[in-house]
Amino acid sequence: MAPNQETGMAADAITPAVPLDLEMTSMQLTTTVKRDEDPFLVTFKPNYDEENPLDWPKGRKWAVTDTLSATGFNRIMVSTIMAPALSTIKEELHMSTAESAMALSIYLLATAFGPLIIGPLSEIYGRKKIMHASNIWFLIWNIACGFANTKELLIASRFLAGFGASAIYALAGGVLGDVWKPEERGRGLRNFNMIPTLGSAVGPIIGGFMAGRTTWRWMFWSASIFQVVMIAVSFTTTYETYAPLILKRRAERLRCETGNDRYYTVYERLEQKKSVFLVVTRTLSRPLRLLIFHPILQVTSLILAFNYGILYIVLSSFADLWMQQYGQSVEISGLHYIACAFGELAGSLLGGPLMDWLFRRMLARSADGEHTPEFRIPMTFPGAFLIPLGLLVYGWTAQFRTHWIAVDIGVFVIMFGFQISQLPMQAYVMEAYPEHTSSALAASQFLRSLTAFLFPLFAPSI
Repeated sequence: MAPNQETGMAADAITPAVPLDLEMTSMQLTTTVKRDEDPFLVTFKPNYDEENPLDWPKGRKWAVTDTLSATGFNRIMVSTIMAPALSTIKEELHMSTAESAMALSIYLLATAFGPLIIGPLSEIYGRKKIMHASNIWFLIWNIACGFANTKELLIASRFLAGFGASAIYALAGGVLGDVWKPEERGRGLRNFNMIPTLGSAVGPIIGGFMAGRTTWRWMFWSASIFQVVMIAVSFTTTYETYAPLILKRRAERLRCETGNDRYYTVYERLEQKKSVFLVVTRTLSRPLRLLIFHPILQVTSLILAFNYGILYIVLSSFADLWMQQYGQSVEISGLHYIACAFGELAGSLLGGPLMDWLFRRMLARSADGEHTPEFRIPMTFPGAFLIPLGLLVYGWTAQFRTHWIAVDIGVFVIMFGFQISQLPMQAYVMEAYPEHTSSALAASQFLRSLTAFLFPLFAPSI
């Protein structure tokens, strides 16, 4: 076989937007090496390559995106579903107020640390295997939550379930960055952010009705049944999307078919002189190294973390507001989360297309016709204004016990602003770190989950 078969030109049109000092060698090689300089370099074909996730048919891209979205919905729903039943669980398992709050929020603590391991592992073994393994892990421990007969078992099972659930935070952004081109990315992010984030609002609605009409254990069992369905679906719709692994398999196939060992990929050449231990430790430490040494990731992560903490303060205390201040039942208090869901839905439906429109407009005005991650920044400004506005409306109306619709309007504005702000910042991180999207998003998720865990714990005291 001639050396130019099943090879193509590297993606030399994309230039890293920021100096990735810690990963500079990898980035320079993958973005500047051309195939005509070395006929044995295995890359994707320049115009169309059926194995390149960016060139997949739209149907396959949407199947992958929708599967991730539905899986994410279930994982995030489980984080809040037990909120309306905390008093019942507290009484049945003889828990203190602090322990019941811990049972709710420790799930989020696990999602802080899980991506630091899961994200880098997906850059060694691929997205598909890690996703399937995490799905099964989450299912086992979420079922265990439903059978917990002691507070210790419930808290431990919630933590381990959260660890498995955290894969969606680490892998989804990487997969979406793998399959959607920059000019299409807003639509993919819109669906992914819209559906899973709805889970945080839908969870208490479902939990409220279950708490009033059946045992709290069915909160976990029903989510586990849904997870079984999603596992079955994912085995038919999930494909490997990580380009370095796809190209490595192509190179292995060429070496086997031709008997010529000179075929290689950039990634194999980079790692060939490194020990397995060095590769694994370097990969696993990448999220924290990126977070510590890269200012742009620090800034975006801190902003998202603060917004996330505020979001979970609202979500964790929302039901208590209606039951204690307005004297409503558990079921009716849960219905107010519909305002949260509508805000998130509206923010995603508007934010995704608007982000793509603004991206194309700025690309057309660019002097060299090249895009940079900074094209995403203008979309963050509306959210920066709407979130504090919504908090002011929510706080004042709740304090003076005005009509319930005024309080719900405040929450709607908070959630709308949260989504409008989150979409472009996620896209910015994905495009600033194209080779290590999962690691960069894992670093960002670390701070977000920590604030989501900590803010609701100290919120009652203030």
